[in-house]
Amino acid sequence: MLIQIERSQSTSVEQGAGSVSEQPRRPSLARSLWGGLKNLALHRPLLAVFQVNLRCNSSCGYCNLPLNVGRHEMSRNEIREAFANLYEDGLRVVFVQGGEPLLRRDLIAILEDLHKIGFYLTVITNGTKLTLPLVKQFDDLGISLSVSLDTLDPSTYERIRGADQLAVVLAGLELLDAYRHPKFLTCIVSEANREEVREVVAFARQRGFLPVVGAYHWDVGLYGKQDDTLMYDRRQVQVVFEQLLKEDRLPPGYLRQYAMDNVKWLGGGTLAPCDAGRYSIAIDASGNVSPCLSLSPVGNLRESSLSDIVSRFDRSSIQSCSDQSSCNRLDGRVIGSVVRHPIAAWQTPVSW
Repeated sequence: MLIQIERSQSTSVEQGAGSVSEQPRRPSLARSLWGGLKNLALHRPLLAVFQVNLRCNSSCGYCNLPLNVGRHEMSRNEIREAFANLYEDGLRVVFVQGGEPLLRRDLIAILEDLHKIGFYLTVITNGTKLTLPLVKQFDDLGISLSVSLDTLDPSTYERIRGADQLAVVLAGLELLDAYRHPKFLTCIVSEANREEVREVVAFARQRGFLPVVGAYHWDVGLYGKQDDTLMYDRRQVQVVFEQLLKEDRLPPGYLRQYAMDNVKWLGGGTLAPCDAGRYSIAIDASGNVSPCLSLSPVGNLRESSLSDIVSRFDRSSIQSCSDQSSCNRLDGRVIGSVVRHPIAAWQTPVSW
């Protein structure tokens, strides 16, 4: 699953800002587990979704994150200091995304810093910038990779992503053939691709990727803009998820449970409460913190402690957002779902 915890050895990697071999040794597994379990017991954040940059080379129809707008991006040193404090606060898992994170030239050095601090990392990418040297560095750091792919048809890809990049993405996926750590292929179901989802899932399985399938949402807080070419009839998309489950196309465990949550939400059912702001937070490239990307930030890590920022979260706003969505990003629900479904979480494979 996306928060699969593995032990891995740190290596000295040079890219962008250069070697970070002078950093302290990675904390012990015992210390890491203690901090995480303590936060679970106290209902404090365990996971952060981190926008490492605010730039992207795609223009996805379903994304309205504030990208390519020239705002301040924290330096490597600012990121290292902020996340060292977050580790002391018990945070243990980081989803690193953008924008497109691979556009950040010092990304590997930042990931090395976060790894040595003690975090378990997943990089979320559109796959357009994968290279063999970069894949090797990710592999050496023990990083989980999540690549977005909604279709195998070039024209549909351009329609959804706003750029003709499918061939580049497919070439990048070939570089992950021997990748030693969890690798995910994330497909967001919309009107544009709902007839192709089974094909994408089969493609993922054939190449050892764990398929993550979620529904496109619009107007959920600040996240998910309306796009007439992507908006769908809920019953038609519900059938897509029902077929995936009936035909046993999804891996056992959490990812199948997530598909079941999508079926329930698309059918008008009520899901368990979202745990954004409780077990997870979102951090943008400037250091602003919000319960999740759908909600407004309430503080900045360069100015305030995490405990101070969390105390400002509007729980009623989180509940209102939770009532509307099954959260196709997984971010706000993943920890809580694992806690509520520990057996399903344990059954989730690391490859398929």
